[in-house]
Amino acid sequence: MSITADRKLELVKSYAQGEGDTGSPEVQVAILSERISNLTDHFKGHAKDHHSRRGLLKMVGQRRRLLDYLKSKDSKRYDSLIERLGLRR
Repeated sequence: MSITADRKLELVKSYAQGEGDTGSPEVQVAILSERISNLTDHFKGHAKDHHSRRGLLKMVGQRRRLLDYLKSKDSKRYDSLIERLGLRR
Protein backbone atom coordinates (compact mmCIF):
# COMPACT_ATOMS: atom_id res chain seq x y z
CA MET A 1 0.00 0.00 0.00
CA SER A 2 2.90 2.32 0.65
CA ILE A 3 5.29 3.52 -2.03
CA THR A 4 8.92 2.43 -2.11
CA ALA A 5 11.77 4.81 -1.39
CA ASP A 6 12.99 4.51 -4.98
CA ARG A 7 9.59 5.42 -6.40
CA LYS A 8 9.33 8.36 -4.01
CA LEU A 9 12.76 9.59 -5.11
CA GLU A 10 11.68 9.36 -8.77
CA LEU A 11 8.58 11.43 -8.02
CA VAL A 12 10.61 14.05 -6.14
CA LYS A 13 13.08 14.35 -9.02
CA SER A 14 10.42 14.65 -11.69
CA TYR A 15 8.15 17.15 -9.87
CA ALA A 16 10.74 19.23 -7.96
CA GLN A 17 10.90 22.94 -8.75
CA GLY A 18 14.61 23.16 -8.01
CA GLU A 19 17.57 21.31 -6.58
CA GLY A 20 16.78 19.68 -3.23
CA ASP A 21 13.09 20.56 -3.43
CA THR A 22 11.04 18.02 -1.51
CA GLY A 23 8.29 20.14 0.02
CA SER A 24 6.74 22.08 -2.84
CA PRO A 25 3.04 21.50 -3.44
CA GLU A 26 3.80 19.76 -6.73
CA VAL A 27 5.98 17.13 -5.05
CA GLN A 28 3.52 16.62 -2.20
CA VAL A 29 0.56 16.22 -4.57
CA ALA A 30 2.50 13.78 -6.77
CA ILE A 31 3.40 11.59 -3.77
CA LEU A 32 -0.16 11.70 -2.45
CA SER A 33 -1.52 10.79 -5.89
CA GLU A 34 0.75 7.76 -6.04
CA ARG A 35 -0.35 6.61 -2.58
CA ILE A 36 -4.01 7.19 -3.48
CA SER A 37 -3.71 5.09 -6.63
CA ASN A 38 -2.02 2.29 -4.68
CA LEU A 39 -4.80 2.29 -2.09
CA THR A 40 -7.45 2.34 -4.80
CA ASP A 41 -5.94 -0.83 -6.26
CA HIS A 42 -5.86 -2.35 -2.76
CA PHE A 43 -9.62 -1.86 -2.38
CA LYS A 44 -10.33 -3.94 -5.48
CA GLY A 45 -9.36 -7.01 -3.48
CA HIS A 46 -10.24 -5.81 0.02
CA ALA A 47 -13.59 -4.10 -0.24
CA LYS A 48 -14.36 -4.23 3.48
CA ASP A 49 -11.14 -2.62 4.69
CA HIS A 50 -12.82 0.42 6.21
CA HIS A 51 -9.84 1.52 8.30
CA SER A 52 -7.71 1.99 5.20
CA ARG A 53 -10.63 3.66 3.43
CA ARG A 54 -10.64 6.35 6.11
CA GLY A 55 -6.95 6.95 5.45
CA LEU A 56 -7.67 7.16 1.74
CA LEU A 57 -10.33 9.81 2.29
CA LYS A 58 -7.94 11.81 4.47
CA MET A 59 -5.28 11.67 1.73
CA VAL A 60 -7.77 12.77 -0.92
CA GLY A 61 -8.76 15.73 1.26
CA GLN A 62 -5.13 16.67 1.87
CA ARG A 63 -4.40 16.53 -1.87
CA ARG A 64 -7.46 18.69 -2.54
CA ARG A 65 -6.30 21.31 -0.01
CA LEU A 66 -2.81 21.39 -1.53
CA LEU A 67 -4.27 21.79 -5.01
CA ASP A 68 -6.54 24.60 -3.82
CA TYR A 69 -3.54 26.34 -2.24
CA LEU A 70 -1.50 26.00 -5.43
CA LYS A 71 -4.38 27.30 -7.54
CA SER A 72 -4.72 30.38 -5.36
CA LYS A 73 -0.98 31.11 -5.50
CA ASP A 74 -0.12 30.26 -9.12
CA SER A 75 -2.80 29.02 -11.50
CA LYS A 76 -0.30 28.17 -14.27
CA ARG A 77 1.56 25.74 -12.01
CA TYR A 78 -1.78 24.29 -10.92
CA ASP A 79 -2.92 23.76 -14.51
CA SER A 80 0.35 22.11 -15.53
CA LEU A 81 0.31 19.86 -12.47
CA ILE A 82 -3.20 18.51 -12.95
CA GLU A 83 -2.38 17.98 -16.62
CA ARG A 84 0.77 15.99 -15.79
CA LEU A 85 -0.99 13.90 -13.15
CA GLY A 86 -4.11 13.37 -15.22
CA LEU A 87 -6.44 14.66 -12.51
CA ARG A 88 -9.89 16.04 -13.19
CA ARG A 89 -11.05 19.54 -12.28
